[in-house]
Amino acid sequence: MSGRLLVGLLASTIAVSAEQPLVEGRTESHVRVLIYEDLQCPDCAAFRRMMDEKLLPRYGERVAFIHHDFPLAKHAWARNAAIAARYFDGVKPELGLVYRRHIMASIQETRADNFNDKLSTFARDNGIDPAQAVAALDDQRLAALVERDFQDGVARGVAKTPTVFIGGKPFIEHFSFEDISQSIEEALAGH
Repeated sequence: MSGRLLVGLLASTIAVSAEQPLVEGRTESHVRVLIYEDLQCPDCAAFRRMMDEKLLPRYGERVAFIHHDFPLAKHAWARNAAIAARYFDGVKPELGLVYRRHIMASIQETRADNFNDKLSTFARDNGIDPAQAVAALDDQRLAALVERDFQDGVARGVAKTPTVFIGGKPFIEHFSFEDISQSIEEALAGH
């Protein structure tokens, strides 16, 4: 992705605070794509690449992509990653997105035993006090926000990640760009 495109996409990203879900694209769009993701999930990382390479370039100016945290219990550091992303959302909304992209891109190198070191390095590299970033992992308010997203997903029937809803229709775990695109096109045609 070109630097100019990335800057443009970041400029359209909104997360007013850690309390608000991360929204990419056109925040005021009537077409809303709900994404339940686990930051340690390889399938979510593949969807993240699809977002960056295909969905946002094609639909970013017309669709709101709304991210919700859904850390699966089987992933050792997914909940901490979601809490850290919420922390960075609260510091600077665009930094929360940068962190989500970063952690998904480094799934293979990240483990439970080096997660805090990786978090510290990311914080330092982005001008944030590493100790504050690690301390945020114990922030009960941030943990409650992640849990609220998780419970919202459970109430919608989410059990696997990624789960993406377009107009109420779920796409679960493995799906193609063409299937997602067709659903978005149908939703856009209806508005």
